[in-house]
Amino acid sequence: MTGEELPELPGAGEVERFCTALAVEQGASAHTVRAYREDLRAYLAWARRSGLSPWEVSYRQLRRYLAELDQARYARTTIKRHLSSLRSFFRWANRAGVTASDPAGVVQAPKAARRLPKTIARDDMAALLAVYGEVDADGAPREQTAAEMRDAALLEFLFSCGARVSEAAGLRLDWVDFPAGEVKVFGKRSKERIVPLSRKGARAMERYLNEARSDLLQGQASEFFFVSNRGRPLSADGIRKMFKRALRAAGLDESLSPHAMRHSFATELLDGDADLRSVQDMLGHASLSTTQIYTHVSPDRLKRVHGLAHPRA
Repeated sequence: MTGEELPELPGAGEVERFCTALAVEQGASAHTVRAYREDLRAYLAWARRSGLSPWEVSYRQLRRYLAELDQARYARTTIKRHLSSLRSFFRWANRAGVTASDPAGVVQAPKAARRLPKTIARDDMAALLAVYGEVDADGAPREQTAAEMRDAALLEFLFSCGARVSEAAGLRLDWVDFPAGEVKVFGKRSKERIVPLSRKGARAMERYLNEARSDLLQGQASEFFFVSNRGRPLSADGIRKMFKRALRAAGLDESLSPHAMRHSFATELLDGDADLRSVQDMLGHASLSTTQIYTHVSPDRLKRVHGLAHPRA
């Protein structure tokens, strides 16, 4: 459904304006903007194949489009994301005066089974963090290159703070406060939050900063904390590729994503009896219901809470 080039499609210019608004006005990450663009490209291509104007479809025709995605065996979550992209696009198009119709606003999203987030077991996490670490999985000291110091610090940061990949890529030098043991990150929609930094995370990051970062910069200047081997800001895609290499080296499931570090962070906090509101603040979730899914990942914690609180436990 995405085989046609965007510039040839009716509505392509409006899609680009919408994507620009996402990035500039709402602070959406490059990864998010790319996902919206691809979803809307698929819709524009379908509209042209169907002989329809992308602005004049009815909600029944839009339901037919979603049904075609279902017939093509797209996952329910993917279909739901396509509809979400269309809803955002049509809301913007209404505000921008591009169209007065909004068929996406009345289409119901398909119900999808709620899947529990993937987490990394403690032993596996230790092996993963040791791949580029100062000591190996057996505790023996190892020599690190500058790039390995950076990657070790990056993995520790992701697990220490529950940060998103985009937040790690965008981390600035002056947002890291080692004396206070905390970092400032900017999440979705440029929402700022302060997150505590673990002792091991702070040690790895400070070591990278003092012993490796200048070698990677090669005389260049940068406001970004994590830089590439060529001294440029380390991109989100670069972080994902590094994570895949680390999984392979640790002998772990390569289908895991860096987001599993964030899920593991939240689960470990709840297993350690952190309250849900604090975990919500550290993750930067707008809604507590988003954080509550982690209570299903930690049945042992629920049993402990029940045992302590219930009068007949």
